[in-house]
Amino acid sequence: MTGPLPAPGGGAQRYALLSIGAAVATIALKTLAWALTGSVGLLSDAVESVVNLLAAGVALWALRVAAEPPDAEHHFGHAKAEYLASAFEGLAILGASVAIAVTAWERIADPQPISDAWLGIGISTIASALNGGVAFVLLRAGRRFDSITLRADAHHLMTDVWTSAGVLVGVALVQVTGWHILDPIVALAVATNIVWMAGRILLETAQGLLDKTIPEGERASLEALLARYRTGEVALHAVRTRQSGPVRFIDMHVLVPGHWSVQRGHDLCEQIEREVKEVLPRASVLTHLEPIEDPVAWHDPGTAGPAR
Repeated sequence: MTGPLPAPGGGAQRYALLSIGAAVATIALKTLAWALTGSVGLLSDAVESVVNLLAAGVALWALRVAAEPPDAEHHFGHAKAEYLASAFEGLAILGASVAIAVTAWERIADPQPISDAWLGIGISTIASALNGGVAFVLLRAGRRFDSITLRADAHHLMTDVWTSAGVLVGVALVQVTGWHILDPIVALAVATNIVWMAGRILLETAQGLLDKTIPEGERASLEALLARYRTGEVALHAVRTRQSGPVRFIDMHVLVPGHWSVQRGHDLCEQIEREVKEVLPRASVLTHLEPIEDPVAWHDPGTAGPAR
């Protein structure tokens, strides 16, 4: 009986701005490290930071759109805009890995010496530490706001951190061993590894766009609550859930004796909705009242099977 809730994106937008600031800073640091050393590994690291900046900008846009309330053309709100940002994040990581791999392959064919390697390593380490700290903050915020956009951005930054770690190891090994070919080989290995993270992000995005049910833990809490209302007089069935960004949509049929007054049935539905929202604060709950004696009330082709 209640309408959809707007996505809580206002606070989350501040974290997207933090990600943009971190991306600008790391681009400057990593570009400086590459300019000093000429390392293709450090160049690939700088390229990924540029992708981070683009992704953070898209994330900010998506969070702003997702925070808008329902309107005449979007009755269920705009929360799914977050999935557009997470899809871009996944594709951006894939694109970065391809660019890194191509550059690395070219350098394998023509290995080049690295100059001022230790200075470049020091500068890049500072940039990586910055990215790691921001990724940790974004991941916590993504869990608190239940934002796939912030989680994807955090995973993207952590991918950048691992990329940087691999690159720095490669540059250090080149300095120690004198084998210049190690620089592009490490860059190629890092590019291969980050494809896995892109796949994870794109899979989570696809599941959200396909209206996946709410998480298992939340479903268990919901079922425990509804079980208290299933008595000899009252039945609940056709319970369906889906998630759209941080918002949960829940609908169900509430079956009561036909001799009940409309007011009594309405009060029960209001009570159920109120308690569901106490368990799942970001839920939009819809209940449908029907007489329990009517066989048609038990039929719902939209569910996998009746749940009494």
